[in-house]
Amino acid sequence: MISYLFNEIFYRPLFNGLIFLYNIVPGHDMGISIIILTILIRFILWPLTSKSIKNQKVLTKIQPQIEEIKKKFKNNKEAQARALMGLYSENKINPLAGFLPLIIQIPIIFALWRVFLNSLNLDLNSLYSFIPAPVQIQSIFLGLVDLSHKSVVLAVLAGALQYFQTKMIIPSYKPSRSSDFGQIMSKQMLYFGPLLSIIIFWSLPAALPLYWIVVTLMTLLQQYLNRDDRRELNKN
Repeated sequence: MISYLFNEIFYRPLFNGLIFLYNIVPGHDMGISIIILTILIRFILWPLTSKSIKNQKVLTKIQPQIEEIKKKFKNNKEAQARALMGLYSENKINPLAGFLPLIIQIPIIFALWRVFLNSLNLDLNSLYSFIPAPVQIQSIFLGLVDLSHKSVVLAVLAGALQYFQTKMIIPSYKPSRSSDFGQIMSKQMLYFGPLLSIIIFWSLPAALPLYWIVVTLMTLLQQYLNRDDRRELNKN
């Protein structure tokens, strides 16, 4: 049942959307079709991601207060939890809100994973009746990269862009000694995430790191457009 719902809600619509784009894109370039589909998905998720970014900025602003509460109630976890919840409520934020876009994207990512792999082999059984089936799929992106084979260049580029995107969201405040653990976690997130992406994409078809590159660029754009709000928070 779960497999059927996943297939009908996520996989088939995305697969048919990609083939539809492939049919109308000049030159029938699968790479360009993947880029367009990814951008459309990101625009649909744009409001949710924006809310998450703003939530993270407020968390960054009140981080010194969070550290102070943790230090003050370090021997009373119940009082610490109440104080933190009061601080979050006062600033109208949800500390778990940053995970919501990721949770929503997980089934989409898995669906796109199947879509990109199966589109190169043209999964005719998943096509809607009103979507014409291409005679064949051209997997060469811009005449340079075969999306059906691995691409070390795209894998490294995906990791590098993720590094800059992660660096952009790391808190800009100067942490105290009590936040050493936070500093360690931030550094691990900064380097481990991009490295893991490179390792994962290193041996996968180039269609997947291409998708991740576009996702990261869209996230960077969204964070850049919110930069003024972040500067204002840092001033206060």
